[in-house]
Amino acid sequence: MKGVLLVNLGSPKSPDAKDVKPYLDEFLMDRYVIDVPFLLRALLVRGIILRKRPEKSAAAYKKIWWEEGSPLIVLSKRTHEKVRQLTDIPVSLAMRYGEPSILSGLQELHDKGVNEVLLFPLYPQHAMASTTTILVLAEELRKKHFPHMKFTIVPAFYNKKDYIQNLADSIKNHLEGFQYDHLLFSYHGIPERHVRKTDITKSHCKIDGSCCHTPSPAHEFCYRHQCFETTRQVVEILGIPKEKYSQTFQSRLAGDKWLEPYTDIEINKMPEKGIKNLAVVTPAFVADCLETLEEIAMEANHQFKEHGGENFLAIPCLNDSDAWVQTISNWINEWSKK
Repeated sequence: MKGVLLVNLGSPKSPDAKDVKPYLDEFLMDRYVIDVPFLLRALLVRGIILRKRPEKSAAAYKKIWWEEGSPLIVLSKRTHEKVRQLTDIPVSLAMRYGEPSILSGLQELHDKGVNEVLLFPLYPQHAMASTTTILVLAEELRKKHFPHMKFTIVPAFYNKKDYIQNLADSIKNHLEGFQYDHLLFSYHGIPERHVRKTDITKSHCKIDGSCCHTPSPAHEFCYRHQCFETTRQVVEILGIPKEKYSQTFQSRLAGDKWLEPYTDIEINKMPEKGIKNLAVVTPAFVADCLETLEEIAMEANHQFKEHGGENFLAIPCLNDSDAWVQTISNWINEWSKK
């Protein structure tokens, strides 16, 4: 019997520091997020970061927390429920960090008699710190608890026609009535070394001006290339001229070289370039979360206006929109009939 496990990032149980701390510990101690030896990772995370970061992150979560709970969890649950109504096979929801866990999601499917699972990471672009860590943990749990279960993996869908159309339509709809000077595609940032580590050719990814635009087998797992390709296809559909859009990367940590250009730095420079009306879309996420609601819709908005900007539009993620839910359901139904 076939079934589906939708997997997203996760969230603390509450916006209180006591709940944010264990969530951050699980997240930052992941070897695919901070990819250094365990002892060094433990020293960085538990000896330094977790001393002050939980309080700071808790304050940020409190700004965006909904009455029903974490926006990411609430939106993921809404999406899950809608998808269930449009599919004929069991569909469960899990988070890589926090609850509901991947183990509980797989157990739920197992209890319904499912032995063939479509593992569906809800990330458009492939990255070590998102897709890979989900696949690795799920496989570890399968071997330990469900040895007779079989996985089929949904690959990164950054360039799938249906997804691109959903994203383009969403952007177009939200831009109606907003006279923007510039549209910024802001993707979640990752360390440059993650791009090189996922290069299956071990030689193509140089992170220069050409490698992401030169055909290569490396692109199957190259986050940077996939971000550029998502942007390229969307602006092509929308007919946005080159001078009216750009792409940046957000949420970097200090101490490492992360993908550039950086969202905050570029946004702060825009008003002096004559960009007074800015729209920002965040296509690395399919559900709004801390990085989109607080970092972009609040902080980037504030900084843009502090530097002379006038109007700022944060375009929501696809969330549980009917078109996106239909796309997910279509992909599931196509697989279930194979």
